Amino acid sequence: MSGQSIGAVQTQRAHFDQPLTLRSGAVLPAYDLVYETYGTLNAAKSNAILVCHALSGHHHLAGYYADAPDNIGWWDNIVGPGRPLDTDRYFIVSVNNLGGCHGSTGPSTINPASGKPWGADFPIVAVIDWVHAQARLADRLGIDCWAAVMGGSLGGMQALRWTITYPERIRHAIVIAAAPKLSAQNIAFNDVARQAILTDPDFHGGHYYEHNTRPTRGLRLARMLGHITYLSDDQMGEKFGRDPKNGAFAFNFGVEFEIESYLRYQGDKFAGYFDANTYLLMTKALDYFDPSREENGDLTATMARSKAGFLIVSFTTDWRFSPARSKEIVAALLANGGDVSYAEIDLNFGHDSFLMRDAHYHSVIGAYLRNIKL
Repeated sequence: MSGQSIGAVQTQRAHFDQPLTLRSGAVLPAYDLVYETYGTLNAAKSNAILVCHALSGHHHLAGYYADAPDNIGWWDNIVGPGRPLDTDRYFIVSVNNLGGCHGSTGPSTINPASGKPWGADFPIVAVIDWVHAQARLADRLGIDCWAAVMGGSLGGMQALRWTITYPERIRHAIVIAAAPKLSAQNIAFNDVARQAILTDPDFHGGHYYEHNTRPTRGLRLARMLGHITYLSDDQMGEKFGRDPKNGAFAFNFGVEFEIESYLRYQGDKFAGYFDANTYLLMTKALDYFDPSREENGDLTATMARSKAGFLIVSFTTDWRFSPARSKEIVAALLANGGDVSYAEIDLNFGHDSFLMRDAHYHSVIGAYLRNIKL
């Protein structure tokens, strides 16, 4: 892997007293955003890049904590000196979105009105709400215009939303493994995942914190389902196969195949640190995302508002957000005479490809970023 790790990093917190009116009509009277930065903001404040996280992501994008050297950022392989997100050139900002469970105001934080965790009382949030909150953080950091906003999956949707809502505040958008809206099939996957949580006896209507319990079984099942959709069929076949672990069938309901063992491990791991209410909110934000609704379903008319240059990246084996979905965005931009580059990368990791370390993929990102004038 080229370049270097960013090394030890620190988390920062910004408190906002200005109320935030959400798309739902609910109002957050005040809130905190937890974030990290890497690199140095230049004198012109023209080299800032916002990286938006996906469903289960957070602000810890790269590097490690001095007191927890094994806690490596979720996209560490792309951030650092000499890497595509070159911290010798760019000032990188990564935020834990509202509704998250890693420090920003969300269901597991204290509701000042009650003195208890928000739980199910935390309002539904939409992608546009995150973008408005991120814009306020940019104001706090003195950044009038991002050199780029980028992300994969739900993070890519935020980058797309930035170009529509704040066209004067973003020069480039890098939209990776995303879509202009979810298909009915994707909404169906999300609903099944939510039902696993909502029907867990330990859910308690979302107020499980007060019962000193967590809907671990439901969250575990939700993550297992999600992982199936993030991987490609070929990858699962190559990595796990279908031979019984012990060479013969046991004729019971225990773990007999490697894929079963993998999914249960991932489910248990995720349920050990993620918040179920946050999972519900994030999947609902995915379901609601459809900026074309603002123009009666016309994506081309919606994207006419954008002034940014675009890099759209998709992956051949991503069946959850297939290349065809990325091409819908490309077509809408081209119809408006937009500045857009498109890359379809042949990687075998399914939807998770956007997180992987791959020389060709990273070179595409790096080449585009190096051409941005600061």
